[in-house]
Amino acid sequence: MPDKLGEILTSPEHTLIATDLGPTEGPLWHPEGYLTFVDLVGNRLQRWDQDTGVSVIRQNTGEGNGCTFDRQGRLLMCEGADHRCITRMEPDGTVTTIADRWEGNRFHKPNDVICRSDGTIYFTDPMLRLPEAKREYDFAGVFKIAAGGQVSVATDSCEYPNGLAFSPDESILYIAISRLSEVCFEEAKNGLVCEHRKIRAFDVSDDGSLSNGRIFATMYSAEDGVPDGMKVDTLGRVFCTGSGGIWVFGPNGAHLGIIRGPEVPRNIAFGGPDFRTVYTTPGESIYSFRVKTPGIRPY
Repeated sequence: MPDKLGEILTSPEHTLIATDLGPTEGPLWHPEGYLTFVDLVGNRLQRWDQDTGVSVIRQNTGEGNGCTFDRQGRLLMCEGADHRCITRMEPDGTVTTIADRWEGNRFHKPNDVICRSDGTIYFTDPMLRLPEAKREYDFAGVFKIAAGGQVSVATDSCEYPNGLAFSPDESILYIAISRLSEVCFEEAKNGLVCEHRKIRAFDVSDDGSLSNGRIFATMYSAEDGVPDGMKVDTLGRVFCTGSGGIWVFGPNGAHLGIIRGPEVPRNIAFGGPDFRTVYTTPGESIYSFRVKTPGIRPY
């Protein structure tokens, strides 16, 4: 383990929390003291807590994927199947679609979502997983939903936008780039190094617009896994799931190491009472490990 990870990890050991859950994604720690996550294939939103274990709290999530909270504490979810939309779940379980189109065009497959402290919602909408005949616009977008509900393009300059996260002061939006094109699937199949795996960064203005797009870090590798779920700790270090494990970068983009566990995760969430527990969603399981610095809270 590189020395710099010693400054980050309380222990490199991963604890198996639960398994046989379906393909897990979208982990989210709730202020009431439990974790929710999705089963991508089983179309379920599930809950885990220390006392009662795993339970199902919503069925028919439409390939639910990335999740976060809005400023009122309601769960937002990217749904990539039939409706291809962003939904909001009320405390009583009522589900409302808050966005499913941009300028009359249906989204591709919304993937991950984040909410700024002023209520502005950003989500990623890559297009390679949707057949070309079903695409209603010709770019992979990061979209913005204003507090009043207006949907606009935040940027169309990301090749395959996936996970996203803010810097601690919300002045920078980080966007994980999983791949460039179909050629990247072939590279992965043949065990070749893919040089399209990276993280982009954008400056965020007061009105929520993005500018100064740039490469924050590269994640070139031939190992399994692509840049996907991403979170930031209170010191501004970026944790991004990727090839072989969770890649950690300093606020300046310096690569600090790869946190490796029993399986390669697709997404992560900070949680626990002190927000120093990291929950990972790889395969059909959930694991956790401990870090020294808290993560940014999603609420």
